[in-house]
Amino acid sequence: MLHNITIRLPEQVPPNISDERFGINGIRVSIAWTRIFPEGTGQVNPEGVQFYHDLFSACHAHGVEPFVTLHHFDTPLPLFEAGEFLNRDTIDAFVEYARFCFEEYAGEVTYWTTFNEIWADATNHYIEGTFPGGEKAQLHKCFQCEHNMMLAHARAVLAFKEGGHPGKIGVIQSLEYKYPLDENDPADIAAAKNEDVLQNQFLLDATFRGDYAPDTLEIAQRLTAVSGGELDIREEDLDIMRAAAKVNDYLGVNNYQCRFLKAYDGENDLHHNGTGEKGTDRFHLAGVGERVNKPGIPTTDWDWIIYPKGLFDLLVRIKLQYPNYKQIFITENGMGYKDALVDGFVDDAPRIDYVRQHLRWLLKAMELGVNVGGYFMWSLQDQFSWTNGYNKRYGFFYVDYETQRRIPKASAYWFKTVAETRRID
Repeated sequence: MLHNITIRLPEQVPPNISDERFGINGIRVSIAWTRIFPEGTGQVNPEGVQFYHDLFSACHAHGVEPFVTLHHFDTPLPLFEAGEFLNRDTIDAFVEYARFCFEEYAGEVTYWTTFNEIWADATNHYIEGTFPGGEKAQLHKCFQCEHNMMLAHARAVLAFKEGGHPGKIGVIQSLEYKYPLDENDPADIAAAKNEDVLQNQFLLDATFRGDYAPDTLEIAQRLTAVSGGELDIREEDLDIMRAAAKVNDYLGVNNYQCRFLKAYDGENDLHHNGTGEKGTDRFHLAGVGERVNKPGIPTTDWDWIIYPKGLFDLLVRIKLQYPNYKQIFITENGMGYKDALVDGFVDDAPRIDYVRQHLRWLLKAMELGVNVGGYFMWSLQDQFSWTNGYNKRYGFFYVDYETQRRIPKASAYWFKTVAETRRID
């Protein structure tokens, strides 16, 4: 199960972890860079350092393995103002922060993740404009950010291995299978390929190859030119990335939906549905394509497509295209919903069905030989969403934000049975 802590944690540690009725044996936790280095570099905050010692100790006391992420959309403000990961100085700062954490928490953390969702970080900053800066349709900045963050990942992986630290290290990518709306239309096929490279293949190549396949690079350079830029990819970058690709221990896959694409030759028209007003999301990206819904396939109130087979197709694709992969963890999968607390209980049957169907397709992928090390549900409890606030609830536990009371939803009891029986009903 998964939980990324964004609400009043210090006096609540660990509110749901300690409820051992629900069989929680793993939890995703992010270290806040600024809690360790308030300015991103330089002076260390000892109280912040101790906070995570206490948190990891609490996890272990309850038999819960912490999977620890170093960066989850939270670059320190001074580094953000200096250009974020478009500035190569931020790469250096990240690697030093990573080294500190590896040494400080050695023996307490077995599973390390460098970044959570490089694509989401890049697209929300430079394509969809939902993160600070609010830039839209800047394809060249998106690709450059992805490359630079993967270089930072590679350098951190090598620092971890060269330091001889115990445990494993990987990266979490936000991946969505891309289907052409019309499988017989070359233009729709091209649109699906464009967005696949933008979100998936560029990052998967960097993860498992350490460089970019010719077709990946050709599409990336063409799309970069659409917004008037060019890529800065240096041979010394690729040397580092190739070395890291050989020793990367696992890939975390965050997957909620797939996408259907059709050809598009108009102007940029981008609007993120962050309110749950169904039908308001628009993604028409010049040079790439248009995201569309496919008749007969349901969507959530936030216009996210519910198509569990997409997870299966994605995992099998990774196995076939990157045979050197070692292990995959499903590090996020879940359903945002407008949950209602009625008479002290939340009946979230749609969430149960969503998770059930995804677990079934995950099992099919495993039966075909995909090496899956574990599954993390997003999320253990309701929490803040970076682009949707608090009204989009994902948790197995309902959170009353006024009182901080946690109430198990129907899905918590259902998943408890799955965890205990290792069977999907």
